[in-house]
Amino acid sequence: MSKILRTEPGAILSKAVEYHGFVYLPGLTARDTSKDVKAQTADILEQADQLLELHGTDKTRLLQAQIWVKHMKDRPAMNEVWTAWLPRDGAPVRACVEAELADPALLVEIMLTACK
Repeated sequence: MSKILRTEPGAILSKAVEYHGFVYLPGLTARDTSKDVKAQTADILEQADQLLELHGTDKTRLLQAQIWVKHMKDRPAMNEVWTAWLPRDGAPVRACVEAELADPALLVEIMLTACK
């Protein structure tokens, strides 16, 4: 049976789960919710970089992204930060939808899947 590696498992989620060479990140949110959507997105992507590196991979190995924005009007601003972060010709498949997030101060949440 293949091993499942869970990073910082908690009662309701883990910081990351690795299985069969795939790394699954949870819905990441900004640590400082007083910032605008660009700053929140940058913070989330910084966290993603750290978690991917911890699991021996990086953003060049992204497969899928799911993005939730509080207001669809913020999508262009979020996309500015997102596209600058992505490697050239390395965009994953992606969905981006408007959603009511867990905390009213959250403007964006991003969930990623990568391979090693």
